[in-house]
Parts: sequence; structure tokens; C-alpha cells
Amino acid sequence: MSEASKILDEMNDRSREVFRLIVESYLESGEPVGSRTLTRTLSEKVSAATVRNVMQDLEFLGLLDSPHVSAGRIPTQQGLRMFVDGLLEVGDLGADDRQKLEQTLGSNTGDVGGMLDRVGSALSNVTQGASLVLTPKHESEIKHIEFVSLGHDRALVVLVFSDGHVENRLFTPPPGQTPSSMREAANFLNALIEGRTLSEVRRQMQTQIDARKQEIDTLAREMVESGMAVWDGDGSDSARLIVRGRANLLNEPGQAEELDRIRTLFDDLERKRDIAEFLELTEEGEGVRIFIGSENKLFSLSGSSLVVSPYMNADRKIIGAVGVIGPTRLNYGRIVPIVDYTAQLVGKLISDRS
Repeated sequence: MSEASKILDEMNDRSREVFRLIVESYLESGEPVGSRTLTRTLSEKVSAATVRNVMQDLEFLGLLDSPHVSAGRIPTQQGLRMFVDGLLEVGDLGADDRQKLEQTLGSNTGDVGGMLDRVGSALSNVTQGASLVLTPKHESEIKHIEFVSLGHDRALVVLVFSDGHVENRLFTPPPGQTPSSMREAANFLNALIEGRTLSEVRRQMQTQIDARKQEIDTLAREMVESGMAVWDGDGSDSARLIVRGRANLLNEPGQAEELDRIRTLFDDLERKRDIAEFLELTEEGEGVRIFIGSENKLFSLSGSSLVVSPYMNADRKIIGAVGVIGPTRLNYGRIVPIVDYTAQLVGKLISDRS
């Protein structure tokens, strides 16, 4: 049993109700909740002084905080986590939300990227938050690779797949590269990668390069290793993240510190930092996961919450994820079933194409 669960179990009914009402009110309004407000909504009639004593006890436990002297209370990150784990009531997906998602995503035509772009737009519109969609990696067999020099410090690696899909990735080549060393590196790689998917190449390539280094000169070998590195770098993963609805985060007026938080979040989303971790957050199992504040590895500096769920292909393999990011006072009870349904819908759409 977690410490938070233990605390919740040890609370009496009055403390649990006060805590629940404060969190629910904060999630709805974003404002601190005072004792007099609570006396009007509690199921039992008690004085404001009694409620204040309960609030002080909850603050001592680290579940509530007082942003200003003599002000009401708001939940801490620990308090939000305990509420989400132990008291959150997740409702069914509303018929209106379901209809909006299905209408927007009902057309399963065009490429997967276009379909997932519509998913992101629909998810942000329905939740009025910022949506994140991690697209699947391309898993067709590689047919050909080529290096193209764009200058002394810029080059392009071109991957051509057996299904006709082409990916271009920009990178910085090792110093001293020549057209002949680039051709030699490409020829060497083409002899090794043909018939393999990108995932298989990642798993096997370095071993094969180490075993056959004597077959190419130093410059070409450095070029090969640079080509390997770009497949594992930010360029490939950042292109897989679709972000929609960032403007929704600015719809509600806030304090200066709230605007600073949103600017930091925008910066994170724009640069798409640590994108590879986004899918890793979901790989421990099926279902929706909620990351609050500093629990959120991607956007911890911006004090945001992330509700995320993986989606699967026809073989029940996790291939991507969808999520909603916003302030810690998200309407978790409504957003969780929306994210869950969207992930299931995406998985079905992708499975139907295979």
C-alpha cells in the first residue's frame, strides 16, 4: 500500500469529505477554497472553525497548501495524486464527446499521418486542452540508403523503404568527408540493411559494423557510424510527435506565474524535448496513465499534468500513444475516458488498414 493510500484509509469521513470537496472545487475553478464555503456544502452541519481545524490537519499531512495568508486551501501535488488514485470518479464517455470524435475520425482514408493529425485536432477540440499524438515508427523493410552532401557541415541521409515510403534526415557529417567516402559508406550500408526493418537495423547494425570495419576506410566508417547515430537521435523521434491545441492553454486568464508556466510548456512542446520518453511512459501496461506535475518526465519544469494512453496494432503491440496535457487542475474525471476511447479508436483504425 502506498503512503498516500494509507493516509486516505486512516482519514475519518469528515476529513475525507473536506479533502474531496476542496480538490473538486479547485479542479473546477482554480481558486482556493475557504472554510465558510465548505460549511455550505458538507453533508453534516459543522462550524467554520471545525472545518478550519480539519483543513489545518490536511495541510500538516502535505495534502493541502495555503497560497496566501488567511486564504483558502488548494491541493498540493501529493494531494492531487491521492485524489486521482483514491477518490477520482471517472464517468463514462459522454455521448456528445463520443459523437465529435467519431465524426472527425470517421473517414479512414489517406495516409496514417493525416489520420493521426485529425486525431490530434479532434482530441484538443473535445478536451479544450493541448493534445499529443505519437505516430507509429515506419516498419517496412528498407530498400535503399543514400547520403547527400549539403555543405561541409550538413548532409542528408535518405531512407527508401520497400513500400515506397521515403524519409529524409538532416545531420552533421564527420569532418573531412568526401563524395567518394559518402558513396562507400552508402554502399556498405546497403549491403547490410536490405530486407531489414528500421527496428531490426537498430538492433543488429552496430554489431555488424564492428565485425566488418576492415572492409571500409576510416572516413567511410565514420560516415556509417554517423548515419547510425541519426537514426537514434532527436530528428527521427521529434518528427513523430503531433501537437495540436496549444492555444487552448491560453483561453483562461491567469496570474503572471501561470503565464510563465505556460510559456515554459510551449517551449518544451516547440522543441519537442525528450520525445522518446513519451512512449516509454505508456509501455508498462495498457490503459490510461496520469502524470501530475513533477511526475511528468517530459514537462516537469512547466508544472503540467499529462493524461496518456498507448494504442496498439492488430497484433496487440504498442506502437504509439495519445494524450492531453494541461494545468494540474485538469478535469481528470472527464478527460480520462476521452483519452482512453481515442486510443482505442486509433488502434482500431490502424488495425483496419493492416
